[in-house]
Amino acid sequence: MTTTDYLKLSVSERIQLVEDIWDSIAAEASNTVELSQAQIAELHRRIAEHRADQSTSVPWEKVRRLLVMREGGE
Repeated sequence: MTTTDYLKLSVSERIQLVEDIWDSIAAEASNTVELSQAQIAELHRRIAEHRADQSTSVPWEKVRRLLVMREGGE
């Protein structure tokens, strides 16, 4: 795939491509990424905030469905 080939894909196909790329990066980098203590503290703060009020979050499935609907596909 050349640099501009991805532009020929629909939005939903590009989203899937990004997900696939992200998953491959995460699989390779899961043991190599080190977080600072400040980053770890921030993650813990965000998790605690989410657990205290889950009404502010939107499940990925819903976000993806809305994106696909905007594209008019699938």
